[in-house]
Amino acid sequence: ALLFRLANTLDAMWGYRTAHFIDFGRAAARIDDLLNWIPARLSALLLYVTNPSRGGWKAIAREVAGKGRPFKAPVAILSGGETTVTLRGEGGKGGRNSEFLLAFALAIEGTEGIAALAADTDGIDGSESNAGAFADGGTAAAMRRAGIDPGGALAANDAWSAFAAIGALFEPGPTGTNVNDLRIILIE
Repeated sequence: ALLFRLANTLDAMWGYRTAHFIDFGRAAARIDDLLNWIPARLSALLLYVTNPSRGGWKAIAREVAGKGRPFKAPVAILSGGETTVTLRGEGGKGGRNSEFLLAFALAIEGTEGIAALAADTDGIDGSESNAGAFADGGTAAAMRRAGIDPGGALAANDAWSAFAAIGALFEPGPTGTNVNDLRIILIE
């Protein structure tokens, strides 16, 4: 860990300040790239494996909540990057963050102590005015009580309507910046 931090610090802070240190900076950058080659590939694999349709996020969250491993609660699981949406329905509303969270809400249905937010930093998730949504183990049941079939909404790519029906949209408004999509899963 110390080697990773040292290489990253040398790359980011020392190498490009003056012409005198330019070669040092280039070498530090290459070492940083080399050291992060395997972790970057593992991260990509983890994102693939934890696709919401495969239930990976659910498995991680339930393992922490129910068995206290690989970490004991409280735990915050953070991830960034854009997820993929496969369009199946017509006329649905929402975006990839709301869809991710609807799939996650179905996967953790009935599980206590898990809450999540999925949002886009630019304040707009897909076709509507929300940045994302909030969910917990009771979200799918709340949607059913509001007359929404969460599985049907997911199949129709209509996550926005499902979250709007229960007042669980995250609507900060446009932020003027687009850094990343963000997912936060809190486990008590």
